[in-house]
Amino acid sequence: MAKQSIFGRISTLMKANINALLDSAEDPQKMLDQLVRDFTNSIVDAEAAVAETIGNLRLLERDHQEDIQAATEWGNKALAASRKADELRRAGSTADADKFDNLAKIALQRQISEENEAKAVEPTIASQTEVVAKLKDGLNGMKQKLEQLKSKRSELLARAKTAEAQNKVHDAVKSIDVLDPTSELGRFEDKVRRQEALAAGKQELAASSLDAQFESLEDVGELTEVEARLAALKSGAAPAQAAIDAPSAPHMP
Repeated sequence: MAKQSIFGRISTLMKANINALLDSAEDPQKMLDQLVRDFTNSIVDAEAAVAETIGNLRLLERDHQEDIQAATEWGNKALAASRKADELRRAGSTADADKFDNLAKIALQRQISEENEAKAVEPTIASQTEVVAKLKDGLNGMKQKLEQLKSKRSELLARAKTAEAQNKVHDAVKSIDVLDPTSELGRFEDKVRRQEALAAGKQELAASSLDAQFESLEDVGELTEVEARLAALKSGAAPAQAAIDAPSAPHMP
């Protein structure tokens, strides 16, 4: 994958408004999971691309340093050859002196070449150094945002579990709500009340039956009294009630 596309994806993800995405998502949990996967995959790709960019920058820096060192060495050689030429010229060896001067010129040409190569790569090194700094910042930003996403996901999961637990508690409380006729306790209470009503009805029925029995006994007693008095009339005896009601005779002295 091209580094530009990776860097573009990093920029897109960094600019993403996570809260807005979650608010518009039908399933925030799935959205968070997808974002975590996108950030994780992008970070892996970005790390590889940044490592490659840093590696190329270090190669440029090494080549630049080698060019500077080579330029210095050629400068020293030019200086040495020039001094040798001066020494030979003072000694009267003009031909040998000219030879060393030519060597000094060759060394100076090499020095200039190395210096030019070093200067030519310096703008590239500067720009690549800036790119690497930005990439590192972007990569660190993505890692921080990934941690925020994971934290957000953990928070959302915790809230979901809390809501689920609260719903279970609510349902459990509702199932034992004595004021709720549809609850288990309400139905049980209604069943008890019906049993109590049935028992009361049976007691009332039993009491009514007992009263009727006593009333029938009283009726039998009245009939027996009537029969007794009728028998007394037939035998010529005074009725018991009449004897009771009749005044007593005055006591004679």
